[in-house]
Amino acid sequence: MAKKVVAQIKLHVPAGQANPAPPVGPALGQHGVNIMQFCKSFNEQTKDKDGITLPVVISVYEDKKFDFIIKTPPCSVLIKRAANLAKASGTAGKEKIGSVTKKQVEEIARQKLADLNTTDLEVAKKTVAGTARSMGIDIVE
Repeated sequence: MAKKVVAQIKLHVPAGQANPAPPVGPALGQHGVNIMQFCKSFNEQTKDKDGITLPVVISVYEDKKFDFIIKTPPCSVLIKRAANLAKASGTAGKEKIGSVTKKQVEEIARQKLADLNTTDLEVAKKTVAGTARSMGIDIVE
């Protein structure tokens, strides 16, 4: 018989840097999950991702055991990394602060394809390009 899921917790945690401090500790503690066990296994699985923020979905079961799925980084994080920027534009419609190439947009779309609600690469590229535009980043040839 399948175990019953009592909670699903969604967090954004820097790769290889999970610790019992907020937001991880309080989110897991209120459901009775072994926080250190999660931190150790998450850090072990993400040690090669060099501190990039990753979304993680944690399923907590009735017996307080858990498992988790690590998603791909958010589009905005990947775009900022491709454009070598620390943060996006505060006034995206008026101020352009960087640019990415169409090839970089395609690479990001391929990486994000598993987590998007489409299987079409062209639609994924449009999604990534729209995110870049809303961040004040141009797409160039």
